[in-house]
Amino acid sequence: MTDQQELWDDETAQQYDTPGEGMFAPEVLGPTVQVLSELAGDGAALEFAIGTGRVAVPLSEAGVRVSGIELSHAMIRRLRSKVDQDTVPVVQGDMAEARVDGEFTLAYLVFNTIANLLTQDEQVRCFQNAARHLAPGGRFVIELWVPQLRSLPPGHGGTVEVSQPGYLLVDTYDVLRQHVISHHVHFGEGLSDRDARIGRTPHRYIWPSELDLMARLAGFELESRWADWDRSDFTAESRGHVSVYRLSGR
Repeated sequence: MTDQQELWDDETAQQYDTPGEGMFAPEVLGPTVQVLSELAGDGAALEFAIGTGRVAVPLSEAGVRVSGIELSHAMIRRLRSKVDQDTVPVVQGDMAEARVDGEFTLAYLVFNTIANLLTQDEQVRCFQNAARHLAPGGRFVIELWVPQLRSLPPGHGGTVEVSQPGYLLVDTYDVLRQHVISHHVHFGEGLSDRDARIGRTPHRYIWPSELDLMARLAGFELESRWADWDRSDFTAESRGHVSVYRLSGR
């Protein structure tokens, strides 16, 4: 069993933030915060796997009351260097089980992080935990990639997802268990020509239809699905989606 505390350690937490670039780029983060702020309305928001506060901090600055759940002590320490516990309260624990005081109009789980739960049962419990925290009619938003199995060459179990100077991302698939190992290969700057630094992260991929069924098991209905935070149409060619589920029957 993978030890998530070892994966998300102090070194990872320090490298996680890339201000103004990558997932911290304004064109990425701006639409994310705008959509979540609109969905939260006048209520409070709860972020599952809040991490270093990439989304929570600017969302709080936009006037939304944000709380969080985070498993990694290292990520929480990094978040605490930005905001204190009174500003963005965080409970340390598993996002499929941990309980936060209060009632929320919005819960959200971004940047593919539900896939860090490596079994279907854990992923279903994550939906159920979201439902426990939400007020009647509350929403649960998930950002997730679409498995790129069509990209697998015949007879091969891996794909190159990113190839750029100094960095390669290679995903290897176990299609029986719906598991993916992402191999992050860094080379070039700071390393000799013969050396590279490799990090690996495990995931359990989820098809959109499977995600919808998980939601229904927890009492949610799909309200909207977009290809991205700009609310572009989701199509058969979309490589990811933002899905908005609304709590029903309450």
